[in-house]
Amino acid sequence: MINASLPELRRALDARQISAVELAGLFLDRIDALNPALNAFITVDREGALAAARAADARIAAGSAGPLTGIPLAHKDVFCTEGVLTTCGSKMLANFVSPYDAHVVSLLEAAGAVSLGKANMDEFAMGSSNESSYFGAVKNPWNLGRIPGGSSGGSAAAVAARLAPIATGTDTGGSVRQPAAYCGITGIKPTYGLVSRYGMIAYASSLDQGGAFGASAEDCALLLGAMTGFDARDSTSLERPTEDYAAALAGPACARPLEGLRIGLPREFFAEGMSDDVRAAVEAAVEQYRVLGATTVEVSLPNAKLAIPAYYVIAPAECSSNLSRFDGVRYGHRAADYGDLADMYAKSRAEGFGAEVKRRILVGTYVLSHGYYDAYYLQAQRLRRLIAQDFQAALQHCDLIAGPTTPTTAWTLGEKADDPVQMYLSDIYTIAVNLAGLPGLSHPVGFGADGLPVGLQLIGDYFAESRLLHAAHRFQHATDWHARRPACAA
Repeated sequence: MINASLPELRRALDARQISAVELAGLFLDRIDALNPALNAFITVDREGALAAARAADARIAAGSAGPLTGIPLAHKDVFCTEGVLTTCGSKMLANFVSPYDAHVVSLLEAAGAVSLGKANMDEFAMGSSNESSYFGAVKNPWNLGRIPGGSSGGSAAAVAARLAPIATGTDTGGSVRQPAAYCGITGIKPTYGLVSRYGMIAYASSLDQGGAFGASAEDCALLLGAMTGFDARDSTSLERPTEDYAAALAGPACARPLEGLRIGLPREFFAEGMSDDVRAAVEAAVEQYRVLGATTVEVSLPNAKLAIPAYYVIAPAECSSNLSRFDGVRYGHRAADYGDLADMYAKSRAEGFGAEVKRRILVGTYVLSHGYYDAYYLQAQRLRRLIAQDFQAALQHCDLIAGPTTPTTAWTLGEKADDPVQMYLSDIYTIAVNLAGLPGLSHPVGFGADGLPVGLQLIGDYFAESRLLHAAHRFQHATDWHARRPACAA
């Protein structure tokens, strides 16, 4: 059952081959055995998981089970969960127990999913390696000496090691797709606004978007379908009909099921900067898409190279505003010794935030300050518009855009800790998608020279999630990269 897909788990639960309580216990026992080495979970909620599993068994017995009823999952620790520790990977919130559920958590609870606990993450979702967490670095299940990617590295590692069959994540600049690539699983970031941000602790509000992790596109489709939906409490939530992404995967089972699909290959994504082993795996995957009937065309994203500088002005600017609420007054860490209110603010924030969070707050405050707003922040917003226009121009000539998810495979723990710019460059292929608000998906397509997974990124137009998932699903029907497991999950 550990390596079963969501449809297989659904059939087993409905046929009473295993109960939801037994299934939850199976994964909880794996967490107990493997999490000390992986550090993928911050909080394991055994009592809450077993209670939810008992409720799921009652629904199954009553014949009212849905696709996710009784299915275990992990939540990234950025989602507020009532009565459960919600830390955001930070000392600032190390003792914060949320009094309410995030909208995503409520939807998945209503769907009957069983939350196993809260997955580790880069502090306040700021990082590309999951090394900035106050609770320690997450390890990549394929090689415990390598990073799993970030900021949703705990969620990705949990799914890759089969500590949970599915997990939620958030993606601000690639934080679902990048760790999915490094951990050899599938991850999707939907169109901005499809998943409510209510109860999702904010990093950069115009970029943050909830996403889904699974072993396959089919598993992601089932999870994403339960996560989306309009939420009046979120001013950026889109009021539009929900889609059944899993149903949309059905299609022709012929030898060329992607006949007529046009895939754009941006020349900027295949230029210098990509390692040879990643290039080989990505080019082989593109050829497989051609075998499945897709055609490829060259497109251009001329402003893609400006995505990182634009992002690292806009995102820190928003973070400096969003994190101003963490001051030690109402909740979170408060310094033990201070002289007056201003001293309490300063000491609480100095003690509560880690180095990467402080760096981004300082950058954000600087670019928003008098005399620099026009030169930096306003200019970055103009670049953001140009990047979005580039994608729209490219998508006039193709249905999807494909390229590498990351320029290399996962690097060694600590390798880039003293060089934040090099770490930021690991998101060079993913950040532009967030700036444009487009959906993106990463799925495994092979392994690099070091035996670590390689991911291919697919990018679609607004609300093209079904098309992305269908293309990846058909690729995964023809290949078995998504079925490969690290030794700990074998």
